[in-house]
Amino acid sequence: MTFTCAAVLFDMDGTLVDSTRVVERAWGWWAERHRIPLDAILAFSHGRPTVVTMEHFLPGRDHTAELDEMARFEETQLEGIVAIPGAVRAVRSLQDHPWAIVTSAWRGLAEARVSAVGLPVPKVIVPVDEIQKGKPDPEGFLSAASQLGVPPAECLVFEDTRPGIEAGLNAGMQVVGILTTVPPTQLRHRPLIRDFRDVTIHPDGRRLLVEVKDVTPDNYL
Repeated sequence: MTFTCAAVLFDMDGTLVDSTRVVERAWGWWAERHRIPLDAILAFSHGRPTVVTMEHFLPGRDHTAELDEMARFEETQLEGIVAIPGAVRAVRSLQDHPWAIVTSAWRGLAEARVSAVGLPVPKVIVPVDEIQKGKPDPEGFLSAASQLGVPPAECLVFEDTRPGIEAGLNAGMQVVGILTTVPPTQLRHRPLIRDFRDVTIHPDGRRLLVEVKDVTPDNYL
């Protein structure tokens, strides 16, 4: 399957960066503190801003202090974070073309994690602390397209969660799901790739031809 686009937009955690160990440790202490099953938190939190998850499980509370505590923890815990297979090659092939990261992390954390795994930091990062509405709202992706000067319909999005996929689709963009975080039945999308080893990017003048190996199971949608 081949996509034609003018810009590529990536989610970060679970898409470009495997930060599973740190994320699970961060939510682990919060789950234990409030006696909430960690599995339930992780199932809901993927692709969503931290405050949305806290509000979902403990509505009506002031989460400011715990958000600050989690932020300090995550920004200093970089051990064990690695790039998703093939991500470095894919991103480096875009250095002469528009690309961006749209993430449910805040800017400081996003820049720290991208740098920690050896990925170049893009000129455009749209973090959750610089928009009003997080995924599945399309605001982040639309902001990235605007900053890059590319129409939304000419953007290709890579996402690993259903809220992220919905955000890309709601923005009117082409979307590829990546099976690094949840199974196909939770993504409910096609095409799907295992990781960026299933992606080949060919510059074509000012445009990009992006070939993806679709590994979507037959008849699952």
